[in-house]
Amino acid sequence: MATVLLVRHGRTTANATGVLAGRTGGVALDDVGRDQAARTAARLASVPLVAVVTSPLERCRQTARALLDRQDGRPDLHVEHALTECDYGDWQGRTLAALAQEPLWRVVQSQPSAVTFPGGESMAAMQARAVAAVRRHDALVEAEHGRGAVWAAVSHGDVIKSVLADALGLHLDLFQRIGVSPASVSIVRYGPDRPDVVASNTDGGELGWLRAAAPAGDAPVGGGAGPGGAAPESGAHGPGEQDRAPRS
Repeated sequence: MATVLLVRHGRTTANATGVLAGRTGGVALDDVGRDQAARTAARLASVPLVAVVTSPLERCRQTARALLDRQDGRPDLHVEHALTECDYGDWQGRTLAALAQEPLWRVVQSQPSAVTFPGGESMAAMQARAVAAVRRHDALVEAEHGRGAVWAAVSHGDVIKSVLADALGLHLDLFQRIGVSPASVSIVRYGPDRPDVVASNTDGGELGWLRAAAPAGDAPVGGGAGPGGAAPESGAHGPGEQDRAPRS
């Protein structure tokens, strides 16, 4: 199957000041975020991406452009509205410190599947539309470019956490156990029997091994040899609670 790299946007001015940006317009990467996006782009420079799919929000577009600028070829760029940030409704634009005093905050931490943000979206709806979009684009990439093709999806913290939870077979109520840092890269392959979460929340390390990695297959008994090591004929695999606020 194809390989999807789930890339969170770099740090923003809102992240740095503890504000839940949500879908607020004009929220851009700060200096740290631009450096983070550049480092991630450098990590992926040796990986020939066939496509980059991005949330429509500016911070993700900036991160996607950084990825594209380091590619030798010119991967297709697609804007996917289903990968946009969760609609936090009335919570949008408020500080995390203030939101932590809201009764709903504890539900976000312990039972996110039951949360619908006032005036906004439910977390279950966010997960459903994001997972559907990633799987749809993954199938299109494989159909057009073949098994072993690699593409990137640039999105937001809670969105990527929800996609990873689905790939790991976790109930949404457990997704707060997953960390997704700014400009991090998580790697998923949707195999014929189940998704293969190759890596999660990585912020360093060379990724050129993805060029030679075989498509997902049966899981190697004992865990396998990792990148560059001996692999079973059926496939090769890569490396291998605190309260969490909504992550814009």
